[in-house]
Amino acid sequence: MDNLNTAILVLENGRTYLGKGAGFKGTSFGEICFNTGMTGYQEIFTDPSYFGQVIVTTNAHIGNYGVAETDAESKNVQISGLICKNFTSEYSRNMATGDLDDYFVKNKIVCIHGIDTREIVKDIRNEGAMNCIISTENFDVDSLKEQLKAVPSMDGLELASKVTTKEAYTLGDENSGLRIAVLDFGTKRNILKCFTDRGAFLKVFPAKTEIKELLDFHPDGFFLSNGPGDPAAMDYAVKTVKDILTLNMPVFGICLGHQLLALAADISTYKMHHGHRGINHPVKNIIINHCEITSQNHGFGVNREEIEAREDIEITHINLNDESIEGIRLKDKPAFSVQYHPEAAPGPHDSRYLFDQFINLVKSKKNN
Repeated sequence: MDNLNTAILVLENGRTYLGKGAGFKGTSFGEICFNTGMTGYQEIFTDPSYFGQVIVTTNAHIGNYGVAETDAESKNVQISGLICKNFTSEYSRNMATGDLDDYFVKNKIVCIHGIDTREIVKDIRNEGAMNCIISTENFDVDSLKEQLKAVPSMDGLELASKVTTKEAYTLGDENSGLRIAVLDFGTKRNILKCFTDRGAFLKVFPAKTEIKELLDFHPDGFFLSNGPGDPAAMDYAVKTVKDILTLNMPVFGICLGHQLLALAADISTYKMHHGHRGINHPVKNIIINHCEITSQNHGFGVNREEIEAREDIEITHINLNDESIEGIRLKDKPAFSVQYHPEAAPGPHDSRYLFDQFINLVKSKKNN
């Protein structure tokens, strides 16, 4: 073992990389995926949609502006591990409250850096999503490969129940005339802020909350949040969304919430080859013929052919890179969803109009 190499990465396809360790000393594993964002690493690390995944950052420098509590999208770091080119604990930012290395130690996150991340990204793009294992304590490749065999595939894995709130809580002005019930499958703080900034009063419910408890809040609309894992493994959530749709009340879904709305409308989902993750993905709103640069984080999609065969569902947004479905609307219900993250934290704010669209829909239904 070279003294300069203090960490090891083993991919499911057998490739092995030696590099430098940072953060917590230990071993971590999960599905490997890459994010193309040039900034916003703390928001990425704390996004519950990344639970159970090891992130490869394509931006060369990570840690250079430290960490701040205001940048966290949830209470905890959600990723399983980090792979990057250049990691630093030195930072220059007045708002920072600490360095990334200490942050990872505190949150028990293992990192490997100083390796060729471009080659790893090419592996993922060519061969598709796969599992990996990182260690800064065990350098026996055969032992790591055996551990890796026991790591479950993301396909068929239900994870939302692991990241959802344990107890319901409220946000915003209790005297607001707009009450939104949020089903938390792994929501982000900035998504909730986009609602409260628009005057909504929210009650955020655990993922497995049933329709009766949601209705006890007397909501004017429902929000289906983002989150991790395979939507097809969430029968409990699909049932709840089906129940919500029978009410003919406004519904808005983001990411996992988009996939659950599709499943509730009897549209299937599928595991993507390597997913979309970054803050620079072009999406076309085909209703108004307008292009948006979007923030994305998903490894599952909804079936385009099945949607196109339906007269009661309208495609509203498409991905301009691969023409996958990025948004739908139910024609016979006040319900719509998008695959990407319109709150864009991090990312450009091109798509925040969707929150206005939902609030206006809620107001319209409430006043009729």
